[in-house]
Amino acid sequence: MQAETGQPIAWSRMLDGKPGSDFMVDVLRALDIEYVATNPTSSCRGLHESIINYGPQPNKRPELLTVLHEESGTGIAHGYAKVAGKPMGLLFHGTVGVQHAAMALYNAWCDRVPMIMICGNHVDAAARLPGVPTTHSAQDPLGIVRDFTKWDDQPASLQAYAEAMVRAYRISMTPPMEPVAISLDAHLQEHGIAKGARLSIPRLVVPTPPQGESGAVRELARLIVAAQNPVIVADRLARTQRGQALLMELAETLEIPVVDQYGRQNFPNRHHLNQTFRRANAIGNADLVIGLELTDFWGTVNSFADTPHPAHRPTIKPGTKLASITALDLYIRSNYQDFQRFQPVDLAIAADAEATLPSLIEEVKRSATPAARANAQRRGAALRQSAADIAERNRANAAIAWDASPVSMARITAEIWNVIRNEDWALVSRDSQQSAWPHRLWNFDKPYQFIGHSGGAGVGYGLPAAIGGALAHRAHGRLAVNIQADGDALYAPGALWSAVYHKIPLLTVMHNNRGYHQEVMHVQRIANWRQRGVDRQWIGTQIDNPAPDFAKLAQSFGMASFGPISDPSDLGPLLTKAVAIVKSGEPVLLDVVCQPR
Repeated sequence: MQAETGQPIAWSRMLDGKPGSDFMVDVLRALDIEYVATNPTSSCRGLHESIINYGPQPNKRPELLTVLHEESGTGIAHGYAKVAGKPMGLLFHGTVGVQHAAMALYNAWCDRVPMIMICGNHVDAAARLPGVPTTHSAQDPLGIVRDFTKWDDQPASLQAYAEAMVRAYRISMTPPMEPVAISLDAHLQEHGIAKGARLSIPRLVVPTPPQGESGAVRELARLIVAAQNPVIVADRLARTQRGQALLMELAETLEIPVVDQYGRQNFPNRHHLNQTFRRANAIGNADLVIGLELTDFWGTVNSFADTPHPAHRPTIKPGTKLASITALDLYIRSNYQDFQRFQPVDLAIAADAEATLPSLIEEVKRSATPAARANAQRRGAALRQSAADIAERNRANAAIAWDASPVSMARITAEIWNVIRNEDWALVSRDSQQSAWPHRLWNFDKPYQFIGHSGGAGVGYGLPAAIGGALAHRAHGRLAVNIQADGDALYAPGALWSAVYHKIPLLTVMHNNRGYHQEVMHVQRIANWRQRGVDRQWIGTQIDNPAPDFAKLAQSFGMASFGPISDPSDLGPLLTKAVAIVKSGEPVLLDVVCQPR
């Protein structure tokens, strides 16, 4: 080991045996952790050194990903897990690293995403060095994030570490999936393993997701068969790529319309049963609403008026039956209110919805009557016409302001589609901030083509999550696309550097409206209530004068870039060049000055 002066240290305790952190790497490899994102940390220097130097293939499985901020690293792990279907490791420094990571960790908590955060700590006060090692240590360093992690531990021995890591993986991957955290003593990492010590790594067996109780599943099937106008609403249903196929099979069995809340890639957007863009009619006319992994069932069946005198009303007919399948009934915390307002339902099945679908499909098929099938046939014909009308309306609306400058979001979306439609592509960003134009115009038919929303709606999620999603898609050779909000990107722009350094191919198209437009609308609403006018709405919301040059920002990190682009006719040729760069294995950014939404 070297001191910061570069002079050798005579530290005989290191000679007692194999370093403890080497064994820790063995545990990470046994869990098949592919990547560990880290912002270099003195309290984790032992584990850091072992990852990059120990074993026949140092810095492989896991490979260290260098990030410039803990929030970026956590966001990368968030996006990666939603594509790869398994957790990434995070290696952060003591109390300060945990605090930096906290916002992104909360997003992952709200989004039900697995990840394993490891933070360094110096537990023994008598052995701590003065200064930073003491300032950045705590008796309970994970207390600050305990309300939005599923489980945490501070193992006091190497054997306890091995067992804690296997337990952490199991807990994180058991629905509802959530982040977990381990506080790791620097002493365990840096000192040698005692001679004669017996250490073992427990075998990892991830629990089978809980399925709905058979009697409750039969009752739900009976309700579906008896309903005249059932509707399925899905949020975070598709836990794996199989989830979309299962939902399609259930919906097609009796031609049941589906409203996708876009928490995951739940249902093909051009399928005739996808009625997302007429959700109010579909839910308002239903006599049975089936919620699959809904975070906000109350908001699904109620409308809320954001006025000086807030009011709400049901959007469902009197007598409409409500049924729910969600793993959130199995686990909930009390402090942070991400679970939303309570909604009474007629049938609540506490189980993983995706795991429950096979038995529900079987029961619906078995119990479907000739009358139910005839009704389904009539319903299907009407839904086909409705889907065609929705598609035509979206195409007509996209033509509005086609040649406008700043560029319309519909034009940007259509131009991107024109260059990716024949590729194996995936959107690794949410599209709610773009008025869902990708879902209006593109064809999402493969289960990996959409990453879903952020969960906690914390700004700063988008860019690192897109990079994490692109990292997972890289192994499959897919073209990852990120439509990136400008304000979000400015929270953690250093994530661009990580994409370049680790050669993560990603097409980023900036949604550069030069402002926090959501907040513009809030200021407008309040000013209208108070009859004060909206001429000052830009104060506190504008990102202009000076306008950030995202193309130059990307170039400063070594990333190829184009822009700022304000002429819509320039988009097509530049996107073609950008896609070629991504297909060569590099990230690229297009800065497009555009309309607000």
